[in-house]
Amino acid sequence: MSKIEVDAITQQSGSTLTVGGGASKTVVADATTVTLGRCGGTVALASGATQSGFGRTGTVDWQTGSIKTTTFTADNGEGYFCDTSSGAFTVNLPAGSAGAIVSLADYASSFQTHNLTVSPNGSDKIAGSTVDVKLQTEGQSVTLVFVDSTKGWITTADSTENVEGNAFVQATGGTETTSGNCKIHTFTGPGTFTVTNVALCAAHNIVSHAIVAGGGGGASGGPSTNASGGGGAGGFREVKNPATPYTASPLDGYPSAPNRVTVTAQAYPIVVGAGGTGGDGSNQAGCTGSNSSFGGIISAGGGGGSRGVGVNGGSGSGAAGGATSRAGGTGNTPPVTPAQGSNGGGSPPANPDHAAGGGGGATEAGVTGGPGGPNPSGRGGAGATTSITASPVSYAGGGGGSASPGKGPAGAASPCGTGGRGGPPGAGVAGTTNRGGGGGGGTSACLTGGNGGSGVVIIRYKIS
Repeated sequence: MSKIEVDAITQQSGSTLTVGGGASKTVVADATTVTLGRCGGTVALASGATQSGFGRTGTVDWQTGSIKTTTFTADNGEGYFCDTSSGAFTVNLPAGSAGAIVSLADYASSFQTHNLTVSPNGSDKIAGSTVDVKLQTEGQSVTLVFVDSTKGWITTADSTENVEGNAFVQATGGTETTSGNCKIHTFTGPGTFTVTNVALCAAHNIVSHAIVAGGGGGASGGPSTNASGGGGAGGFREVKNPATPYTASPLDGYPSAPNRVTVTAQAYPIVVGAGGTGGDGSNQAGCTGSNSSFGGIISAGGGGGSRGVGVNGGSGSGAAGGATSRAGGTGNTPPVTPAQGSNGGGSPPANPDHAAGGGGGATEAGVTGGPGGPNPSGRGGAGATTSITASPVSYAGGGGGSASPGKGPAGAASPCGTGGRGGPPGAGVAGTTNRGGGGGGGTSACLTGGNGGSGVVIIRYKIS
């Protein structure tokens, strides 16, 4: 065997110094200390070459170029991003050897919907058991190291979430509650809805909302036998984003783009309209309710109960009885699509002074008073029912018209809403607070009309 001993090898020309005889040859560096490279230099394996003997430090090589969507067998030393959004599947672990390592991560944050099953090889174990393991926590990632035949694969790291930045809308304001994967903000008075972060998915920035204006007050009774009109309900406007599941009212305006509010990171003033006051003296009309608004969407106040023809508004008020028949106020004023309210009921032409019309509601016109003394005054029109707050609640019903004492019955409150009953007996009943109902009309004995109910603004959006 030939042998050459030197103290150093110095490159004489070119940029590459080759040591070794090529294929099928082995170069041995035998010394107490072997230094590869120099300060600032790079030590690299040739393309296709592998390393052995250096050991691992508890990390894996993440396979970012191959997202797993179906069952596969993992290799030692590799990490995998697993996408179960289209369905559950299984990861088969490699045959266990001391120090083997595999990592798995929830690529699409869908493990909670479609689990990822981890199955040991043959008689190998996971945490001392040969039973398969299911990863079922959203955003979970795990690292498994094979220790020995007793315990097999042991989890050395387990994260229960992915850091996804601001994946969903984050906001503050009003009374905050949650329902499933949605957050709800309820404003019963003026306030500010402050969005601090927007959603990564643009469609989730369209927030669901219900905006209810103040209802109109009922008119007071006059000194004669004339009956007084009920107050119209406050305007009702709703948008339900399909991403926030709940049962909306028939007035859902989501398909119409002008009704939507797409939030950005800013403060949104919230206006909640007050109910109109009822007439408080002889022959006094009720006051129209105030508007409510959010994000440029405005619901109009309900028309005030009348001592003549009805008053226009979100829903129109009922007409008073008189010498001739009178028309109720026009609802959906100003006009929007879907309509925010309905017309008020009129007064009858025959023996008219004893019956008045009911105020309009969100989904039904106020009822016209019946002709003749023994017939009832009109009830308030029906409101709208929505589950935007997680349970069904009715809003924006019309107030009932009043009747003359000793004549026909007073108009009833709205059947599906929150308007007040007309008098008699007694004064007109107020609409329900924060429901936007119209106030009931007062009797001809100079009793007051009921106040309209104040409005409300409700906002709902997806948070997970």
